Amino acid sequence: MSRNISPPPSKRRKITTIPSQEPKASIPVPELLPPLDADSIHIFSWNINGITPFLQKPITSFFKPSKAQNTKGPTPTASLRTFLHRHAWPSILFLQEVKISPTDTKIQDAVRAAINAKLPSEENEPHGPTYEAHFTLPTDLHNARGIRGSRKVYGVCSILSTNLRERYKVDVRTVNWDNEGRVSVVEIVSQNSKLAIFNIYAVNGTNNPYREPTTGAVDGTRHDRKRAFHRLLMRECVELEREGWSVLLGGDMNVALDARDGYPKLRTWPLEHVGNRVDFKERLLGEGGEGETFKGMDVWRQLHGEERRYTYFPRGREWGTSCDRVDYFVAGRGMWEGGLVRGCGILDSEGERGTSDHCPIWVDVGVEAGDGD
Repeated sequence: MSRNISPPPSKRRKITTIPSQEPKASIPVPELLPPLDADSIHIFSWNINGITPFLQKPITSFFKPSKAQNTKGPTPTASLRTFLHRHAWPSILFLQEVKISPTDTKIQDAVRAAINAKLPSEENEPHGPTYEAHFTLPTDLHNARGIRGSRKVYGVCSILSTNLRERYKVDVRTVNWDNEGRVSVVEIVSQNSKLAIFNIYAVNGTNNPYREPTTGAVDGTRHDRKRAFHRLLMRECVELEREGWSVLLGGDMNVALDARDGYPKLRTWPLEHVGNRVDFKERLLGEGGEGETFKGMDVWRQLHGEERRYTYFPRGREWGTSCDRVDYFVAGRGMWEGGLVRGCGILDSEGERGTSDHCPIWVDVGVEAGDGD
């Protein structure tokens, strides 16, 4: 059966983009987004590769030139509040790989302060939006260790506009099968709908050992754990859909899905990467697998067809010469067929990448208005 399901045309936002030029895989001109519908929320996701640069010094300007990299324009300051302001105060900002120790409450408080510290450009906006930050940080003593035993690895942060709670009932939780700080779930309930939005920092498959979290005994490799992560995430999504939830996954999936998603070519070696890709597509996109699967839709590919755009641009290499699309949103089939996905985009420029090695992505989704009680 064909999986190319056409979205209801009246529900999709019409976004005009400039085609990418190979080998350069960037778009220097920012996308201009049309106004949101009253029942839509705007969601960004970004693997920031460490929160530290965003907390080092106060903001003194909206933009500053960068001397450390070859950019074609001003680079936004490493400021979360600036990012939120520049992108018209999104309802949700998902961050991955924040690298915060679970015991470091001072850094967590600093993040909360940073997302609410007024910018000079807000002088004429006395009632600017406020935000709350929810952290899922690693508790696994055997598999979440950085250099010299540091706990500053992995971790996700879900930043929510406090205005959401005025419109909907909102809850933020994690899952009981993740001890590495990789999953945060934002649940939004309106009068007639339930939406579960996952902030995902998926396991990166390697040949390093994976250890049983309680005993420390070796239990396969990180490739094995990556596939177990897919299976556990799939079960979580399937169970939510059975309970009547619309499900949306967003974040760094650490899988490029096909040849259109890698430049100059899709990674096929070591062979475990091929197996991990097949496993992800079977379990979370419902492609070719047997038995229980989550039949998700790759939102970018559904809305943008054959267009080649990328989200991971490794530092130390010339921009656009090696890149992959590993950050994306996956919508459950029911959510997709219901027309709740309104548009999506990739902010693939050196400026938007900033201090990270990933670029931000965004999606608009519809939620029926509720009373927030």
